[in-house]
Amino acid sequence: MTHYPATRMRRTRRHAWSRNMVRETLLSPADLIWPLFITGGEKVEEPVASLPGVSRWSVDLIIQRAHEAVDLGIPCVALFPNTEADKRSDDGKEALNPDNLMCQAIRAIKDAVGDDLGVLTDVALDPYTSHGQDGLLDDAGYVTNDATVEVLRGQALNQANAGADIIAPSDMMDGRIGAIREALEGDGHHNVQIMAYAAKYASAFYGPFRDAVGSGGLLKGDKKTYQMDPANSDEALREIALDIDEGADSVMVKPGLAYLDIILRAHQNFEVPVFAYQVSGEYAMLEAAASVGAGDRDALLMEKLIAFKRAGCSGVLTYHAPVAARLLGAKQ
Repeated sequence: MTHYPATRMRRTRRHAWSRNMVRETLLSPADLIWPLFITGGEKVEEPVASLPGVSRWSVDLIIQRAHEAVDLGIPCVALFPNTEADKRSDDGKEALNPDNLMCQAIRAIKDAVGDDLGVLTDVALDPYTSHGQDGLLDDAGYVTNDATVEVLRGQALNQANAGADIIAPSDMMDGRIGAIREALEGDGHHNVQIMAYAAKYASAFYGPFRDAVGSGGLLKGDKKTYQMDPANSDEALREIALDIDEGADSVMVKPGLAYLDIILRAHQNFEVPVFAYQVSGEYAMLEAAASVGAGDRDALLMEKLIAFKRAGCSGVLTYHAPVAARLLGAKQ
């Protein structure tokens, strides 16, 4: 290794063109997945108070967001329903309704933009249960595993039949990836991808999301018996390995920024695409910081997204996707 002054690390940093030329990590709109919240009715936009700038959209307006994503070069949207209270139940049976909000939105987007945009769908029961948990409860209030997996199989098939491109189980039940893959193959959905929420932590950063899907005020207890302990990293690798072995095409780490070490280890240890979810609490914190002048929102956002890519992400789910895509488009 040479030494100063033969080596001056600042030489390649002097000009913008040079910095661009040697940049190790590149970010583009194609790296973004845009989460969208669905609500009932027509021409309905319901701002989410704890997520400034984010709204729930009725299906007709979700179509507009889909066109916007295509125009911005965002390759995929992720859908999450805010199910009406009278359609929630202890067994979450609305998840199996072929005309539920999720299925309506899938069909509408596919009819509007076809294969120009991927549709990723959440598989878990929390948007459909009256108790806010991701699965079925036994008499003691414990979230049962195998009985829940059977419902998740049906939920995944319901979404695939509606036209979903990527099934994304976020429930963290054991064995659900294998069960869903078997169901998809058996029903002829050979090309439907599974993006497993493989390392999903029992995080304090999910509060605004639960507001958006209407489960926050319903949640009884916590989700620590199935979501991961934030103290664990080796366990995350076991979870990821199991999901890949069961048929996941890609894996997700959730939340994002507080778990960059997990993203890096996943990228280094497994030969599948790794995604991160820049979750609702991260979004809200960034917006709050910018609103009080603690930093420039756009600069903070792009630095965070680069951090995900640098750690090894193939892509990032972020509510800031349209903002980031416009910023990236302006630089091209």
